[in-house]
Amino acid sequence: MLPLLLLPAALQALALFVDEVVFHRKRGLPRWERLGHPLDTLSTSVCYGWLVAVPATHPHALGIYVALCACSCLFITKDEFVHAQLCQPFETWLHAVLFVLHPIVFVAFGLIWLGGREAWPQTFALLSTLALFAYQAVYWNLRPGAAQPDKNVVLEDAE
Repeated sequence: MLPLLLLPAALQALALFVDEVVFHRKRGLPRWERLGHPLDTLSTSVCYGWLVAVPATHPHALGIYVALCACSCLFITKDEFVHAQLCQPFETWLHAVLFVLHPIVFVAFGLIWLGGREAWPQTFALLSTLALFAYQAVYWNLRPGAAQPDKNVVLEDAE
């Protein structure tokens, strides 16, 4: 049963890898995305951190987890106004896949947590997500030459 519950997370990791390595590097990221994508990852880390830090038997633990996950699921959609103008169709489709997988992964990790038998998947998810956050923050914002002009962003039609 555990491999089946971890399958959505593996698919999400693959999709994130393609998005990050292929599409983001190809087109570059404007400031909004350079700041927003690490924050998306951080919102996911908060959810996994809850699973690691709080036992499922704690009062209100499940309700708080569901609320954190709902906030993360909504938060990650904030970039779609920018993406609608910058992304090619396949990248847009990949984002849709990521939006579908995001809550499924949270449900899967929640079920593992509620089962109480395995703790390593949540810990691995938290550590790997924090590693992704560090990569995004450094690669897109702190390394020399990371800041790119927002030449690709057109938020209004020029008349």
